[in-house]
Amino acid sequence: MGLFDDLSRFLENRLEEFLRSNPHLELEALLEQLREQEEDTLKLIADLQLQEKRSQEEILSTAQEIQRWHIRVQKAKNAGREDLAVKAQEREAALLRQGNQQWGQMQGLKERITQAQDLLKKVQQRRQEVQTKAAEAQTARAKAQAQQRIETAGWSNQSRSYSSGNDPLEETFRRWETEAELEDMKRKMGR
Repeated sequence: MGLFDDLSRFLENRLEEFLRSNPHLELEALLEQLREQEEDTLKLIADLQLQEKRSQEEILSTAQEIQRWHIRVQKAKNAGREDLAVKAQEREAALLRQGNQQWGQMQGLKERITQAQDLLKKVQQRRQEVQTKAAEAQTARAKAQAQQRIETAGWSNQSRSYSSGNDPLEETFRRWETEAELEDMKRKMGR
């Protein structure tokens, strides 16, 4: 397992280096993680809401059972059947405990839903921040590339204009050098 751990660490380090040297890709990777986290949170919320709905249905069903057994307790007492009344009261009490547990579970689900919704808001806010940074980085990268093209084009334009015969400085030097040669020839002939 040591070899796999070493390889895993090596690959993680290389990935981190690559992302550090390419910050726009790091932002893209972060955006993808945030998208996935947002999807997972939305799925969690939907699942919790489904559980909450089921829990509410169970509570309603239990409440109806409690009501039914409460009526039976009254019927048994009215009929003078204390033995049935006692057993019906025990059943009613057990259903009340069950209902209380179900209520507690539903409250727990509601808290988890609230927490998941808070998490979703934070993830969406963070995603928006990262999208803004990514857009700024994209704009900065585009400006830098445009500036580099301008500078590169400037250098190539300058070199083309110097190599062509339209360079005024080149013409001035040629005239000056020609005049200097003529003067030199006149001096040599004039001796």
